Amino acid sequence: MPEKIILDTNFLITPLKIKCDIFSGLDNLIDKKYKLYILDKSIEELKGKKEEKLALAIIKAKDINIIKTERNKNVDDLLLDLADNEKFIVCTLDKELRRKLKSKDIKIITMRQKKYLRFN
Repeated sequence: MPEKIILDTNFLITPLKIKCDIFSGLDNLIDKKYKLYILDKSIEELKGKKEEKLALAIIKAKDINIIKTERNKNVDDLLLDLADNEKFIVCTLDKELRRKLKSKDIKIITMRQKKYLRFN
């Protein structure tokens, strides 16, 4: 069964700004098959950002699965719930979200030195 990895909005946008290939990084970090996911609310967060078109093109090109969510929760709470209940690995650069994920013993992938991915 492939690992389920969910991308936070900042994890998709920041690498575009600094020209870091997160997909090669994930291939190097994860030694078995994995599937990528993103929340529909994360896609909403892209609206109006200058990286929006490129991020949407990447989501389509990399066949990233879009998870439909409840509208009354924020992205961080949705990520926490999904990761906890369905055993997702969360890719995020958000310090506060990482703190909350760690408190629930959820696996986290983050970026180091603007070019390396690692488990946190």
